Amino acid sequence: MKMPKTATILCAVVFLALPCITKAGPVGTVDIAHDGYGANGYVKVWGGGHSGESVHGGVYMLDKTDGTGQGNIWPNGQIGAFCIELHQWASSSTLTYDVVALDEVNNSFMGGLVGTDKSDYISELWGRFYDSAWADGGPYSSEEKSKAEAFAAAIWEIIYEDLPTSPLGWDVTDDGSYGSHGFKAQYIDSTVANNWLHALDGTGPKAELMAFVNAGKQDYIAQVPEPATVCLLGLGGLIFLRKRKA
Repeated sequence: MKMPKTATILCAVVFLALPCITKAGPVGTVDIAHDGYGANGYVKVWGGGHSGESVHGGVYMLDKTDGTGQGNIWPNGQIGAFCIELHQWASSSTLTYDVVALDEVNNSFMGGLVGTDKSDYISELWGRFYDSAWADGGPYSSEEKSKAEAFAAAIWEIIYEDLPTSPLGWDVTDDGSYGSHGFKAQYIDSTVANNWLHALDGTGPKAELMAFVNAGKQDYIAQVPEPATVCLLGLGGLIFLRKRKA
């Protein structure tokens, strides 16, 4: 197995300019402010402390002005992201957020970490169905807004519901969890959201995602920019080869 020449060059560039993402606690910081939306619309939700309230569902645009460590893999400027927590507010002031692996995010409402299983579901959801046009500055069509809303609802379904026995158990129109856990939504294209969720069988492409975390404020999911992702894949191949030779 040999890394493609293009991937090797890209990886080398990333190594020279920035460290590749690792996943063991905070790996850096980003200074960001929520300063608008990409494709989005209002969604009526039950879950995360809400009971029939309308919230923004779709892409949150973040203005990054500084960073440290592997937070600098994201260049300064606009970053399209999705919110993780319904019970916390997005800050329009510039604050410093830790960069952490998605599975290590502590969702205080759910009382624990997001965990590997849910992180894998969201990674595959993103890899299969996320459209970068939802965060390209617009204007956005009604279809783009509708799909971005459905995508946000699918993320919240994964975050707030207990894990089903199979992907077919996901349903954004029904709160299927006991007690304060659970999620459901109205005023979205639930057919699209549920079809996406039911397709998550572990065989689809998985996006390289990280989270921006600030205690007491809205946490966000963001995709690692492509050159760093290529670097990660290259490192994965090298590690695999080393294991084969051992």
